[in-house]
Amino acid sequence: MSVIERTRPVQETAVREPRITDEHGRRIRVWELVLRYALLLIVLAITVGPFVWQLSTSLKGPTEDIYSSPPTFLPEHPTLHNYKRVADTIPVWDYALNSLKVAVGNVVTNCVGSALAGYALARLRYRGRRVATLVFILAMLVPVEGIIIAQFTTMRELGLNNTLIGVVLPGCVGAMNVLLMRNAFLNLPYEIEEAAFVDGANVWQRFLRIALPSVKGTIAVVAIFAFMGAWDDFLWPLIVLSDPSKFTLTIGLNYLHGTFANDERLVAAGTVIAVAPLIALFACLQRYFFRGVGEGAVKG
Repeated sequence: MSVIERTRPVQETAVREPRITDEHGRRIRVWELVLRYALLLIVLAITVGPFVWQLSTSLKGPTEDIYSSPPTFLPEHPTLHNYKRVADTIPVWDYALNSLKVAVGNVVTNCVGSALAGYALARLRYRGRRVATLVFILAMLVPVEGIIIAQFTTMRELGLNNTLIGVVLPGCVGAMNVLLMRNAFLNLPYEIEEAAFVDGANVWQRFLRIALPSVKGTIAVVAIFAFMGAWDDFLWPLIVLSDPSKFTLTIGLNYLHGTFANDERLVAAGTVIAVAPLIALFACLQRYFFRGVGEGAVKG
């Protein structure tokens, strides 16, 4: 056999197309890959498309058509004048500051309270632990609208109506966040805490020095959920607040929809202002978010 004949199979193997495999090494057919990307693009268009359209609308001037078909996402003459008009129409930065106070308070109380409650449900031994866990599960099934009158009556009796504390207090510890922390603590090996107990560590030392540093990802998940829930909440602040100087951003932006309903550029600019802090928060904590989802998703 000549040298050319012996090297021909090697050359044919070298030009063979590479196999496309998944994370388990299984081969993926071309049509399956195309179908996956098509579904991802459809989901992306449904979820991100409305926000992109709002962002584009907020940057368009008064002479540009925002209802053209097909829609144009790139403004011909981008302008930030709509954002200035929002600030001139309503005290948007005061409302944003009130929302920030409520959201930060909600994050702190949920992270601290959910961590303490989750640790007690997962690691401590006492009678009624399963009943307490069941109570938190049942609390998730109760709609907010069903207890909102009782919440309002409670805030009124405590003298907290028309205060930002009254906005924070009903959601200071969420049942979902407690269960997330409980599942995260359940995944920790008991041998580590047992060794610390033998060394003389008490419950607080085991909680602060061993358990809590091991669930930082889940704490980030709780922080993101708490911030988003408080920042986007509309119904409860609308009921408990009556002083316009204490309105949160969601209530303040409602004036744009009511008084300036025909000016979609103004409404779009206000929407972008409200969504921007959530995007910034998730961008900063996304690494911990995805790690935290895995921490609390193994055991129930």
